[in-house]
Amino acid sequence: MKKKNYVIAFANHKGGVGKTTTTASVGTVLSQMGYKVLLVDLDAQANLTGSLVANPTAVTSNIAASMRNQSLGLPLYPVNKTLDLVPSGLDLASMDIELASAMAREHILRKLLTPVRDNYDFILLDCPPHLGMMTLNALTAADYVIVPLISEVLPFNGLTMMLNFIDMVRENLNPSLTILGILLTRYEKTKLSTQIEQGLRQRMGNLVFDERIRKNVTVAQAPLEAENIVNYDPKSNGAKDYRTFTEAMVNRLKNLEKE
Repeated sequence: MKKKNYVIAFANHKGGVGKTTTTASVGTVLSQMGYKVLLVDLDAQANLTGSLVANPTAVTSNIAASMRNQSLGLPLYPVNKTLDLVPSGLDLASMDIELASAMAREHILRKLLTPVRDNYDFILLDCPPHLGMMTLNALTAADYVIVPLISEVLPFNGLTMMLNFIDMVRENLNPSLTILGILLTRYEKTKLSTQIEQGLRQRMGNLVFDERIRKNVTVAQAPLEAENIVNYDPKSNGAKDYRTFTEAMVNRLKNLEKE
């Protein structure tokens, strides 16, 4: 891959589909591959922050302060030598209201990322489970979006809303935004999962990644130790699947560059 950096949002208005786990795991694998990576937690629940920061008291500032006062810049917390984090906090929950009258409010995150973007190969954005101001900012700032999805009826039916939102952002705010793909998470090989996946592939074609993230109990256990699945249990199915997926994601980016 030639020297180029990417901003990728992991977004879905449905909760529990693996956005945070995917952001943390992919970011960790990319850093292990030698890339310089920045993770940005845009969810007021701060699950990404909690899964990577062992000592929460060390976090004295977060993305909310930067959204309110852009002159502060982004608070960057090192996770390891090649992985940094912009943390979140509960005060981000009021941001939709606080920014309601702000000028160019959809572009705030893009402006905040501009001074640091060239310092990273990948910037990964963990979006909240709703289509509010943080998700809007993320998609306005991103080059690509990946939609994590579980093979169940309701998330599948809700995909249309997510795709329509992406189209709206592309048409009005970020014409270069591209759907990099749809990732099936918490995957179990059942009759329902197979039917959902077949329907998804008929509808979305090659946008659906061949790689799936299998359902794995250690994926849920890892954040309790302020750790990601890749480091918490490297031999688990979850860790193996995220390594395979991340390699596929990088290859897909390479192929897109050739087009």
